[in-house]
This record gives sequence, C-alpha cells and structure tokens, in this order.
Amino acid sequence: MDVTRPRVGVAVLTMGDRMPELLSLLESVAKQDEPAARVVVVGNGAALAGLPDGVTAVELEENLGVSGGRNVAWRRLREFGDVDVLVDLDDDGLLIEADVFRRIADLYEADTRLGIVSFRIADETGATQRRHVPRLRAKDPMRRGLVTTFLGGGHALSMPMLEQTGGWPDAFFFTHEETDLAWRAIDRGWDVLYEPQLVLQHPKTSPARHAVYYRMTARNRAWLAKRHLPALLVPVYLGVWVVLTVLRTKSLAGLRAWFGGFAEGIRSSGGPRRPIMWRTVWRMSRLGRPPVV
Repeated sequence: MDVTRPRVGVAVLTMGDRMPELLSLLESVAKQDEPAARVVVVGNGAALAGLPDGVTAVELEENLGVSGGRNVAWRRLREFGDVDVLVDLDDDGLLIEADVFRRIADLYEADTRLGIVSFRIADETGATQRRHVPRLRAKDPMRRGLVTTFLGGGHALSMPMLEQTGGWPDAFFFTHEETDLAWRAIDRGWDVLYEPQLVLQHPKTSPARHAVYYRMTARNRAWLAKRHLPALLVPVYLGVWVVLTVLRTKSLAGLRAWFGGFAEGIRSSGGPRRPIMWRTVWRMSRLGRPPVV
C-alpha cells in the first residue's frame, strides 16, 4: 500500500430541500474509480434521512451558512484522522466523470505546496459561465493555471493548509468566503490551482437569485478588505468595488441592499485583522489579479 498517496474525503452541505439532487451527487461520488476515504453530509439546520450506507450524517440545529457548515464538515473529517484532502461539493452538483478523486490525489501527490484546487463548473450543456472562471481574463474557461480565488461549488483543500489558515471565516455565512480563505493560503505560501479538467456539473443559476445576496456580498467584501489588505489598499479596493457595483447593478432595490450591506460591513467586524504581506500583494498581481479589484 502506498502510504504517501493522499486520501480524499468529501464534504457536502445541504438544507434538506434538494434530496433527489443530493442522492444523485452521492451516487456519482460512490462511482469514483478511486474511492473517497470518508463522505460527510452536513444538514445545515436540517434533518437527514435516507442517506446511503457509509455516509456520515451531521445534523445541525441551525443553519450556520456555508462557512460555518463547511467548518463543521472539516472538523468532522479531521476527527477521523484518515483524510489528507477535503473535497467540497454543492448538493445540487454532479460528478460526470469517474476519475475526479484520482486526478485530485495525483495533483496533491505531485505538489506538497498545493493548497487549493478549483474545479470547473459547467451546466448540463457543458457551458461554463464567465463568473465561474476564477480570474479576470475569463474568456477561456479551459485555461489551466494558478489563480487567487476559487469556486465554492466544487474544490479540493489540503488538510494541512486548512490547519495552518484556520479554516473558513464563520462570520461570513456566505459570499466571498472562498476569497478570504484563498488570500490567507497564498499569504502562507500555498498555491491555488484552477484545473478545468475537474468538472462539477451544476444547473445554470444567478447568484442574485438569493434574496440576501446583495447585502451579504457587500458586507463581506468590506470585511474581506478590512481583515486582510494592507491599510493603504483598503480604501482603493473598496472604492473600486463601489464604482463597479454602481455600473453593473441594474436593480435599484439590489443597489439599495448592496449599500446597506456595505455600510454594515464598514461598521462591524468580520473577524480579526491579519493583513497579508506586501510580497503576497505582488505575487497576486503577477498572477493577474492584484487585490484592488
């Protein structure tokens, strides 16, 4: 037995309202040609029943959001002690190829500084939305390479990286939690890789379908800047995003909600301030996304 081969564990969050999709996802997980060491499903304020044998269910009394729920899943997998790489998957996603976990293990086996691997998100037709390519120049979703953020719907995380960075930012609930984690990982010398050959099939959606999207995205963007950017860059980053939001947002109600959330983020704290180093700013800039946009 190869004791150096990274062992993959799977975590899925659900609010219990997508059970047919969840069961289909778990079936695609079970069909992988290199099996997962563990599979954990977290019911985020939901009871779980009828899960396949071998799946660990964790039922939470309240919805802790994406960040809080994923921290629960990470800690549960850590307790088992036999997982080296954690794969998070959306409960309405689907693994359409059987070699996903094998490819992930290959990547982590080959590179000890690989912290995060971002999947490509594709709809039922195989198309990838521009917003699902984690870089500024997003015309080609098949371009592989190092990036500065990753996709929440499907990704892999090094367990040592999670230990070093402290996991997900609980207070964020949802939106920008991936960027918060990625910035901390990069600041500690880990790589974030976008690998388009790893595909999670996911229904085509708009993030603004969530009623609280505008408020949360603005609040968390302010928190992200205040937590992690050098002081000189905080007003630059936030100013750029105010301008971009005004130019892009077509809904007046959405714009009002965004500015309400932005004010909330300026007034409140999303966690302790630990600014990234200037060499990290330079590294991110060389990767094509300086932390001012």
